[in-house]
Amino acid sequence: MTTVGTSLSTSLDGFIAGADSSPDQPRGAAGDQLFHWLRDGDTPSRYAPPSFKMSAISAQFFDEGVSRVGAVVAGRRTYDLNAGWGGRTPIPGVPLFVVTHRPPDPLPESDPPHTFVTGGIESAVRRAGDAAAGKNVHLMGAKIVQGCLRAGLLDELTISLVPVILGQGVRLLDDLDPDSVQFDVVRVVDAPGVTHLTYRVVK
Repeated sequence: MTTVGTSLSTSLDGFIAGADSSPDQPRGAAGDQLFHWLRDGDTPSRYAPPSFKMSAISAQFFDEGVSRVGAVVAGRRTYDLNAGWGGRTPIPGVPLFVVTHRPPDPLPESDPPHTFVTGGIESAVRRAGDAAAGKNVHLMGAKIVQGCLRAGLLDELTISLVPVILGQGVRLLDDLDPDSVQFDVVRVVDAPGVTHLTYRVVK
């Protein structure tokens, strides 16, 4: 069964990127602190670049999650900040669906092809679910996660909680009705420099 979920490194004050993010600084000011756990160990991931070496605990957790992903949905801002991943996709070989009001013209070369969806988040998630072929759909970008929560589309939320304070930037769970969303904790993995928290969205 396909699960729609996300997994994001997050500061203690709820930010997934620092202030002033740009293509030259996609994680924003001081945002790189959120990702030190990906490079602070000696265990390589089967899916991440060779520069990603984590603690054994984090590597196992990371690889378990990535192995279940069959398609990715990202917002246009996330796509642009990452320069379209250089024509590749965030997870190698996994199809990418980008929610946008205006697709690039001309469409960039990509492998696998990047699909630009103008019909909104629900359409993108539906198309990604079809492409995932029974695997999970992974969401990227705060606005995409928030939109899926409001639409009742998000099934699972994983926060890799990093013990830093950013103070400003892109907040993961912003502008949400506190009475409209509930979570149950389903897994806690304590690793060096990060705690991986997985929640099920109560529907």
